[in-house]
Amino acid sequence: MTIRDAVAIHANGAPTGDGVTVYGATWCGDTKRSVALLDHLRVPYDFVDVDRSDEATEWVKAQNGGLRRLPTIVLGADGPIVAEPDDAELLALLSEVGAARGG
Repeated sequence: MTIRDAVAIHANGAPTGDGVTVYGATWCGDTKRSVALLDHLRVPYDFVDVDRSDEATEWVKAQNGGLRRLPTIVLGADGPIVAEPDDAELLALLSEVGAARGG
């Protein structure tokens, strides 16, 4: 598993890039699974460690009805936001937005 260093986010915790952004925690099994799938598929992504950013935590909660659901994954600037996806759901969404590269 490769979890890259945290990236810059807006002051409100929102992602700054237009690619895939994973909001998660390094200790979270679901985050590790989703990141492993992205790595396997060679999908580039930015990682935001919510344990290191109160703003990111609040942004995740705002997307999930007040719950801190990890991982919360943003699939592009205009793409869907998905929380706690299983591999099949994440793979389907990646294919839908054209982010899956194949591995």
